[in-house]
Amino acid sequence: MRITGTGHASMRIDTAAGSILCDPWVNPAYFASWFPFPDNSLLDWETLGDVDYLYVSHLHRDHFDAEHLKRFINKKATVLLPEYPTSQLEDELRDLGFTSFLRTKSDEVHELDGGLKVMIQALISPTDGPIGDSSLWVEHDGIRVLNQNDARPADLTRFNELGHVHAHMLQFSGAIWYPMVYELPENAKTAFGKQKRERQFDRTWRYIEDLKADFVFPIAGPPCFLDDDLWQFNDIHGDEGNIFPDQSVFLTEYAKVGGTNAIVQLPGSVTVLSDGGTTETTTHPTPIDEFFANKRQHLEEMRERKRPVIEAEKASWRHPEVDVLKELKARIEPLLEESIYMAKGVGGPVRFDLVSYDGDEIESIVVDFPGKQVRAYADEKVRYRFKMQRELIEHLIFIDEGDWVNSLFLSCRFSAARIGQYNEFVYAFFKCLSEERLQYAEGWYDEHEKAVDAEDIEFGDWTVQRRCPHLKADLSRFGFVEGNVLTCQLHGWKFDLPSGRCLTGVGHKIRASKNS
Repeated sequence: MRITGTGHASMRIDTAAGSILCDPWVNPAYFASWFPFPDNSLLDWETLGDVDYLYVSHLHRDHFDAEHLKRFINKKATVLLPEYPTSQLEDELRDLGFTSFLRTKSDEVHELDGGLKVMIQALISPTDGPIGDSSLWVEHDGIRVLNQNDARPADLTRFNELGHVHAHMLQFSGAIWYPMVYELPENAKTAFGKQKRERQFDRTWRYIEDLKADFVFPIAGPPCFLDDDLWQFNDIHGDEGNIFPDQSVFLTEYAKVGGTNAIVQLPGSVTVLSDGGTTETTTHPTPIDEFFANKRQHLEEMRERKRPVIEAEKASWRHPEVDVLKELKARIEPLLEESIYMAKGVGGPVRFDLVSYDGDEIESIVVDFPGKQVRAYADEKVRYRFKMQRELIEHLIFIDEGDWVNSLFLSCRFSAARIGQYNEFVYAFFKCLSEERLQYAEGWYDEHEKAVDAEDIEFGDWTVQRRCPHLKADLSRFGFVEGNVLTCQLHGWKFDLPSGRCLTGVGHKIRASKNS
C-alpha cells in the first residue's frame, strides 16, 4: 500500500485494487484566511486526481474544495459517501459533475473490486463538523489504515474490532477561532490558548493509545494564515498559547510521552507499507528537519505568492446594495420561529457589531432568540457579542450562505466577547441557517435531551454516568477526576461532581454521586 501526502488532511492511497484520494484541499478557505501548509498547489494534481475513488470526509472547506474538485479530480471516480442525515455533501458533489456514489452504511464494511475493503464511520451530531464528520478505514491484502482526519469519535472500538491497524492518520493541531478572537487581556488569552494546546495533544495521545497502530501520521493541520491581518496566528512567534502547532512540534511533544512511530509527510512525500503493514519506507521531496527549520521563510515566500489571491477575494466581498437588517430578518426570523431547543439553549439576544467600510461607523444588530426576531440593538445586555467588517455579512447574504461557522467564524476575521460560559447552541444555530439543517438539529437535540444513560462507572470516591453529557464520549476512556472536578478530554468539558453542574458550557448536567 502506497500513501502519498498531498497536504493538510489530504492523501492518496494506492493499492493493487484501486486508488483513493481523500479530502483534496488547495485553494484558500473561510474568506481567504486559511491556506494549506506546506504549500501543495504545485503538486501534479492532473495525475493525483486521476483516481478510482474519492473520499470527502465532510463539508468543512479545508476538506471540501469545490474549485479544486471541479478542475482536477476525475469525475468518473466513485465517491465513497458517508451516511449523513442530510444530502448536502452528495448534492454539492453532483453539482461539480460527480455521478457515481457508493452510499456507505456507517460502521459497515463494504468490499469493493479486487478485495479492497472500506468502512466509513459517520458522526452526526449538530456539533460534528457542518452537520457531520467522518473517518475512513481501508484494508487491502491484510494492510489496514485509519484516516481519522479531524473527526472526534467517542472511541475507536469499532476500528479495533476489524483487526490491527497499521497506519493511523489523525489531527493534532487546532482548527478553531478560540481563544484568539476573544477580547481578553493578553495574559488570559495566552493561558487559555496554552490550556487548549495541551488539551489537543492529550486528546491525540488518547486516540493513539486506543488504536495502537504501528505508525502514526499527524495530519489535518495546522493551516497557515497569509493575510497580514491574520499573520499573528501562525506558530512562529514564540507564543506558548498558540493553538496551531505544526508537525515538527508534534514530533517533539510525542517524544515526551514515549512516541517513536510518527511519520510526517510533506506534500509529495510517499510512504510504502509492506510486510503485512509492519514495515514502512518513506521518501520526502525535501528533508523534514530542514523544511521546518526554515518555516518562517517558507511562510513569507508563500505570503507574497498568494497576496494577489487574497486581494482578489477581498475585492469580491462588498455588496453595498444589500440591506443587511432587512435580509437577516427575512432569513433568520422564520428559523427562530421554528427553533425550540437551540433558541432555548441560547437563551438571550446575540449582538453583531458591523463596522462600516471606512471603519468610522458601527451598525449593531441583535438576533433575539427569546423574542424570535432580528432587530436593531436597543442597548440591552447581551451575553454574546461579535464584531466584524460589514462586508463579511453582506457577502454571506449575497451568496445565501447557510453555515456561518463554515465561513465567517472559522475565518477568524472577527472579534468576540461573552459573559459567562461557552454556549454551544449559539454556534449550532448559526451553522443551521436552512430549513433542512434546522429541522435535523432540533430533532437531534430533542432525542438527546430525552435519552437516559443508565450505565455508571467509578472514579475513586465517585460514581458517574459513563457517557459525557456533552457529546456522549466514553468517560472511562476520556475522563479523569481532580478533586471534585471531572474533565472529559475529548472536548475539554469540566463538571463539578457534587452539584453535577457543567463548568464549561450552558446545560449538560452530569449525574454523579459520592460513594458511601
